[in-house]
Amino acid sequence: MKFVILALFVAGAYGCGLPTFPPILSRVVGGDDVRQSSWPWQVSLQYKSGSNFYHTCGGTLISSQWVLTAAHCIGSRTYRVFLGKHNLEASEPGSIAMSPARIVVHEEWDSYRIRNDIALIKLANPVKLSDSIMPACLPANGETLPHNAPCYVTGWGRLWTGGPIADILQQALLPVVGHSTCSRSDWWGSLVTTKMICAGGDGVLASCNGDSGGPLNCQNSDGSWDVHGVVSFGSSMGCNYPKKPSVFTKVSAYIPWINQVMTTY
Repeated sequence: MKFVILALFVAGAYGCGLPTFPPILSRVVGGDDVRQSSWPWQVSLQYKSGSNFYHTCGGTLISSQWVLTAAHCIGSRTYRVFLGKHNLEASEPGSIAMSPARIVVHEEWDSYRIRNDIALIKLANPVKLSDSIMPACLPANGETLPHNAPCYVTGWGRLWTGGPIADILQQALLPVVGHSTCSRSDWWGSLVTTKMICAGGDGVLASCNGDSGGPLNCQNSDGSWDVHGVVSFGSSMGCNYPKKPSVFTKVSAYIPWINQVMTTY
């Protein structure tokens, strides 16, 4: 059973994880352009430089006022959250940029060992939910996905190692890699903990720079989508290095923390 936060249902008829325009799912290896508004919880986290804002990370809307992202995406810059985006270079009806009211980085975030790479952003005001802006569902507390479970990473990350940031939101199938496999010495070894999820690798497209903080989307039997992972890190050898799957913060391991932060602030 999914873990559902009451705040997800504040704004009218829109629930969580069920887009009005479902994604067109591809089994092709490699990323492809998404169907517009098919991942309506995907956000672009942007930082200010001079008078302009630039995409730096992804994130996931999990209620009308809260966004989930990675701790390593947060620094001392001025940020905004862009919701309802498809093409970052286009002006799109229904999209909206909002300022954070508060950013909460996990108190045990360890950048050296890449532990507890998770953060929450409270928007200045609740966003009006729509066909292009709605929250993802959260998984059950402690839920673990089986090896090879089909999940999708989404984001505007670099199209290849050293390549340009994507203009149009991309999606890619990344099957889950079980912890016993991912933690082998010829994969990620002891760097990967049970509070992380591995997906992709072994010749399958991985996430890339600019995807950080974004969701690993996994579908339930009722058709709804949970955000099971937050893009955390990948291979220093490049976005597609064999046997180096992308590593995600395991959202189900942080449900009590998410609840506590959302209740406190």
